Amino acid sequence: MSYDGIVSRYLNRPLSRPTARAVARLPVTPNQVTAFTLLLAIATGGMVAAGWHVAGGIFIQVVSVVDGVDGELARIKNLASRFGAVFDAVTDRYADAIMLGGMVVFAVRFEDHPRPEFVGALAVGAALIVSYSRARIEADLPEVVAAGRLDSIFGLASRDVRSLIAAIGTVAGQCYYTLIFLAVLSGLTIAWRLAYLWWTVGRNTSQSRHH
Repeated sequence: MSYDGIVSRYLNRPLSRPTARAVARLPVTPNQVTAFTLLLAIATGGMVAAGWHVAGGIFIQVVSVVDGVDGELARIKNLASRFGAVFDAVTDRYADAIMLGGMVVFAVRFEDHPRPEFVGALAVGAALIVSYSRARIEADLPEVVAAGRLDSIFGLASRDVRSLIAAIGTVAGQCYYTLIFLAVLSGLTIAWRLAYLWWTVGRNTSQSRHH
């Protein structure tokens, strides 16, 4: 089940769709685009870690845009597959961890703040849990997602939004504070999802057991 955040809807998709149409003329498969996106994320994380924060920040957003090309290409060429969806999801998690890892290294090497490794670990962990929580809810409770309220409050921590925040913070050379903000925003999203699930599913289940 796909979900477009506000950045994907108004910035990324208008760029990834024409790119996918152009790539569709070439003998390229969606899985190859997925692999290329991961390689681009690895290069981006390396740029940030090396101190090229402006270029690295720009490419964090480029990766976010390119990440939508494989799905669009799969639809255009009618090559969508279950393996492709899982492959894309797995490489997305690696890409997130690698680019955030580059930001952590930048904070350690070029910023003078306490405990950047700890802050980075929180940001990486929270980012992965945000993605995992949504995937788990989509798999086990699709009706909750279909209701449209799962991310109605803290949905601004969707992956596309987090990527844009990371890009802006990295370009500004403020990876440390950006990682803190991402960790807090992701944590609020996770807390909201758990609270929403308890209120709509868990609470009703508990009540039904008492009747």
